[in-house]
Amino acid sequence: MSIASQHRLAREQDQAVLGELLHSLSQPLTTLRCSLELSTDEIAGSPQDAVAGALEQTDRVIAVVRLMREYLDAESDDISQSSAPLLPVLREVVEKLSPVAHERQVLLALTGSCDTTLELAEPRLRLALQYLVGRLIEEQPRHGDVTLQLKDSASGAELWAHVRETPITTTVRQDSFRRTLHHVQRVVARRLLESGGASLVFSGDGHSGFLLRVARSAPALESRPAR
Repeated sequence: MSIASQHRLAREQDQAVLGELLHSLSQPLTTLRCSLELSTDEIAGSPQDAVAGALEQTDRVIAVVRLMREYLDAESDDISQSSAPLLPVLREVVEKLSPVAHERQVLLALTGSCDTTLELAEPRLRLALQYLVGRLIEEQPRHGDVTLQLKDSASGAELWAHVRETPITTTVRQDSFRRTLHHVQRVVARRLLESGGASLVFSGDGHSGFLLRVARSAPALESRPAR
């Protein structure tokens, strides 16, 4: 792929992400306006219901704005394109999300190790992993589990994210806004990871896990003086 084609593809990906974000923002804003209109209507229900609905939509707006800010910060030109080690950043993400998993009664485990790095600034790698792992935790039912398994090889590293599937458990049902928000997070994570040379594949409908592949960079050839 030519450099011009790569730049065009990157712009299209950015536009797609921003389009999803703006769509996610318009939905709660519209609902918020309707809730406020109902609160001033004499035939509306109790004021408490109207206020509760308005507060819920306000929380959704805040969630989308926060997501936009995180994405823009991760894509900032101020962040140098340095290499980031996969394992230490992943451990940091797991440690940060462990209280969330504990609160939702979801077992979060990390196994394996690797010494692979990505050509990606550490804040961008951290954000992508946080979106992917955090989304899996939120989508699991109580007493479910999320297992992150690292596999190292001469060609690179693989990060497998598995969830336990049993006949009596299903993923948590979510409203359309939450599904849209998680979809945007997947798009952002893929965009960030692919910009660092990694590949990301989701299992099934995206609720059952994912596979992240990171190729190991070839070592530079040593220059020898001519004889």
